Amino acid sequence: DILRRDEIVRWLGHPKTLETVEEAQAKIAGMAMDLPLSEWAFEIAATGVPAGPVMLVPIPRSEQPDGSSLVQIGWYAHPDATGQGYVTEAARAVLGYGLGSGLSEIRALTHTDNYPSMRVCDRLGMTYLGVTEDWYDDAPSSHYVVRAGQWPAREAVTR
Repeated sequence: DILRRDEIVRWLGHPKTLETVEEAQAKIAGMAMDLPLSEWAFEIAATGVPAGPVMLVPIPRSEQPDGSSLVQIGWYAHPDATGQGYVTEAARAVLGYGLGSGLSEIRALTHTDNYPSMRVCDRLGMTYLGVTEDWYDDAPSSHYVVRAGQWPAREAVTR
């Protein structure tokens, strides 16, 4: 239901919305990666209803001298689950997992007019690094980072 909505897919760089069960199954099959990189579903605890995913994935074209890639966090949610803190809570858990699993830093890249995602980055206590055109061809990205040992996530909750 989520990835067949134009209002969500437009932020993701997907070529189109998913229309069939087979397309959705192929997307789900592609979510498996080597931990700590992965894509996790989150649900609304009170109802058990799936609300969306949060992911840690390599940033395209960001290969480092050691052969690794920079890592980004991403998310999207069903419209019924937005504006209630669910995305921030899920993303905070995934950031904690990624940093606790040995990642030295995690970045977030959002379209420059994706204000809801930028607000999530702010609530997470991520540091804004400005606008970049380094990794995605479709549009410039607002660029955020959180580094191990410097993450003020607990303090960011109160903003």
